[in-house]
Amino acid sequence: MTTEEAIRLVTAARDDDEMFGDDTPERRYRELVSALHPDRLDWAGPGVHTAATEAFVQVTTRWRARKGTVMHGYRCGRPAYSGDLADLYEVGADRLLKLPRNPADNDLISREQWALRTLAERGDPRWLPYVPRLVDNFAHRDAATGAERQVTVLATAPGLRNLVEVRRGYPDGLDARDVAWMWRRLLVALGLAHRAGVVHGAVLPPHVLIEPDAHGVVLVDWCFSTAPGGVVPAMVPDHQDWYPAEVFGRRPCGPGTDIAMAARCMTWLMGRHAPHELLSFAQGCRQRLLSMRPDDAWRVLRELDEVLHRLYGPRTFRPFTLNP
Repeated sequence: MTTEEAIRLVTAARDDDEMFGDDTPERRYRELVSALHPDRLDWAGPGVHTAATEAFVQVTTRWRARKGTVMHGYRCGRPAYSGDLADLYEVGADRLLKLPRNPADNDLISREQWALRTLAERGDPRWLPYVPRLVDNFAHRDAATGAERQVTVLATAPGLRNLVEVRRGYPDGLDARDVAWMWRRLLVALGLAHRAGVVHGAVLPPHVLIEPDAHGVVLVDWCFSTAPGGVVPAMVPDHQDWYPAEVFGRRPCGPGTDIAMAARCMTWLMGRHAPHELLSFAQGCRQRLLSMRPDDAWRVLRELDEVLHRLYGPRTFRPFTLNP
């Protein structure tokens, strides 16, 4: 395996099985390490050397995690989930350890730590279950390369499913009455954040988790967060068309950025089942200019309730079943 082939394989791998294969993972690991080891790259130019070193760090870290390793007292096995920029490991008692695959993303991990710490300190305690809880954070130095990565340990509720999984179970879209409680609770999470001085910056289907039976919602992945008036630092790959114009233009963002993205998530969930009234409401949340959009999630929630009341009458609990 050449260095270039190894870089492409590691970059494209979405999980351990794609990286190491099912039949002879040990052999694949040795091939990758041999092709990517920094001590064997004297011939490589700066670009290849950097890419190979980053891939080497990913390979060695994920291999050790696959075999089981201890970081700061937390024992990690194979990743339970793979996010946009990090792998998450179950470390007991509904705890997840979040380890970035690339040390270059340390700044984004630090943003999430800042956001969750700010929410815990400034947020209304009644609504804190709508976001993860920061349990621990520390720096972990890779023994093979010396690269240091920021690590976060999060508390999470069990049994959560993201909106991608929800939509997959309803290919034609969800009944708007089911989407209604998800929208309402997502606005509560945003209201909590905005009053605490945090803009999430990436309200996307993979980051909105629901608990189907109890109608819970948790907004996760605060790595792209900023203070109001700040710039969202990056966009999630394959979701560029979900972002409002100010994110594309690297212009100041605000609560209206999150509100617009939340509305997009909900119309996407409803698909062809979306009533005209809710489509019009969502369009009002997604005006092209940030200055034209609503910037108070709590007020948007009250206005959404008025629309829902006109459509369906008084609120009642509607059981929701997530199709396999």
